[in-house]
Order: sequence, then C-alpha cells, then structure tokens
Amino acid sequence: MAKRGIKVIDLFCGIGGLSQGFVQEDFNVVAGFDVDETCRFAYQANNNSRFYNTDITALEGKKLKKLYGKSLKILVGCAPCQPFSSYSFKIKEKDSKKVNLLYSFLKLVQETEPTIISMENVPQLTRFDNGQIFNDFCIGLEALGYKYSYQIVYCPDYGIPQRRRRLVLLASKLGGIKLMSPTHEKSSYVTVRDVISDLAPINAGETDPNDSLHKARVLSEINLRRIQVSTQGGSWRDWPEELILTCFKKESGRTYSSVYGRMRWDEPAPTMTTQCTGLGNGRFGHPEQDRAISLREAARFQTFPDTYKFYEDDANFNPSVICRQIGNAVPPLLGRVIAKSIKKHLQIHGIWRRKKDN
Repeated sequence: MAKRGIKVIDLFCGIGGLSQGFVQEDFNVVAGFDVDETCRFAYQANNNSRFYNTDITALEGKKLKKLYGKSLKILVGCAPCQPFSSYSFKIKEKDSKKVNLLYSFLKLVQETEPTIISMENVPQLTRFDNGQIFNDFCIGLEALGYKYSYQIVYCPDYGIPQRRRRLVLLASKLGGIKLMSPTHEKSSYVTVRDVISDLAPINAGETDPNDSLHKARVLSEINLRRIQVSTQGGSWRDWPEELILTCFKKESGRTYSSVYGRMRWDEPAPTMTTQCTGLGNGRFGHPEQDRAISLREAARFQTFPDTYKFYEDDANFNPSVICRQIGNAVPPLLGRVIAKSIKKHLQIHGIWRRKKDN
C-alpha cells in the first residue's frame, strides 16, 4: 500500500504538536478535532490538515469513517491530562466530563476500528481511580482484537529538551507494536543552552524586534528583585528574608521549591505548562537574564520549529492564549517518535514501502 493510502486523524489535537510529528514523517494527517476554537489557525496553517471544532464526546464514528474513506486508518490523540495530573490527585471533586474523555476515545475506536492507535497522556493515568479508567481502555482494546504496549517515556531520552514524562500507548490490529528505543543517553541530553542560547538577550517586558514570539512578560518591581538574587537551579530559599512570600514561610508552602526558580544552562528544561512564561509558576526563570522565559523559548523547549505559525496577524496575537496552547501541546518531536514507531511497524508488515523500494 502506498503511504498516501494511509490516513491519520488526531483527537484532542490542540494546535497540532502530535499531528506535526506525523507530518514531519510524511504521514497524511487529514483532520484534527478539538473543542478549543482558538487552535484552528495554528493547526491548519502548519499541518495542511482540516481542523474541526468539535466536542469529542459528541463526535460519532461515522464522521471519522467518512474522512478515512477506504484508507488504512490511524487514530491518535492525547485526551486533556489535567484530571490525571499530580496536582489533580489532591482535588476530590473532579470534572467528570474531562475524566470520561478516555471513554469517548474508546467509543470512537469501537465505532471505527482503526488499524493502528496511539494514545498519549500523563503517567498518573495508570494510577488514577486505582487504574480503573486506563484498565478499561486497555480491556476495550483487547476485546476488539488489538495487540498493544505502553511505556512511560522520559522525554530527554528522545532528544526532547525538557524533563517531561509521558505515557505512550500503541495498539495495532496487525500484531505486536512498540515504541522505538531511546535515541539519547544522559551524557547527550539536549540542554537549555543547546536550545535557547542563540536567542537575542531581552529584558522582562521586552520583545525582540526581529521575532514577535521572543517576548518576555513584565515583572513587578519586587519580582524583578527576586529574580536578580536567584541562582541557576536555586529557589526562593536563597532570597533575603524581606523578599520571601508569606505563603512560603508557612509549613504548607515549604514544599514548593521550584517556583520562582531559574533553569540550569546545562540540563534539560522543566516540563512546559500552560503558564510557563510566568516566573511564579515554576522553574521558568531564564538561566542568566532577569526574566521568565519567552514564548519563543517555551515553543523551542516543546520542539516546535521556529517556522511554526501560532497566530494569524497582530490583531490575533494573544500571549496568554499562545502560552496555554504551547503548554497543552504534545511536543512535535515526541509525535515524530510515535510516527517513526508506527512507520517501522507498517514497514515490517509490508504496508509502508521503505525508501530503497520506492
């Protein structure tokens, strides 16, 4: 089968990080579905694919079948991970709509029976509700005849420059399938220095005139003083007494050691979040410059190419929205690792012709 006879659909696609990985591996991504309309421009502008502003819980398999046609079907997606995150484990009242999104994913699998599936999420999913939701998903796949495997990926092992851990599940009707082996060892991890040291220096509140995304948030006078006395890899514990927030002086606040911290030049960055350009939201301080990281730096840590278009024009440039979109995204390089693994699986089964055969 020619590779153009293979079609990919991306559920919970966001701005297209996962789709972009498949596009870079020459897969035909025909559609992405997401409830967030603000993602439409970036998704379509970068992935040559159509964005559908659709609630996955209301999506029916017949819609996907129509888009797939007679092609070999690949269904991928990353259901919103907030309900399963470490923070959410502390919250008793969960958003049932978000918690149940994995069941919506499984329902679409049952209705369309794609040949190959990839599901990506946070590792805590395997423990959430005593593992019930994840186990139900896996049991559902087995009942449909899929062979599957999953693993917890430490992103630096695959050249992704942030200490992100993700659960990646692959399933296939063709037989056993697994993720490719790591490409990097600790000695060769991609570091903060590797990723952002070439960018022009900017101050808090400034924008690089040559790159609108290389924009740093304004800091209050006291936060500017705080970062000025912060060291690489340090924390608020290094500050003089008059700069320490009252909440950190309480017993409950002493465990938050990473907030207001600087990154280290020669290590991978921390996990990017939806508020990663805010100094007080994690260890998101620049290693040397007195500011939090810029949108461009966040995008690079997420492995988006500099050519990726995040907004249509100046009227649609909203730094808070773009930061949220970047933080929510699957790193394109992780998407590419998943795509490479699927491509190898298809080659083994004689479905994707190797280059030497083309």
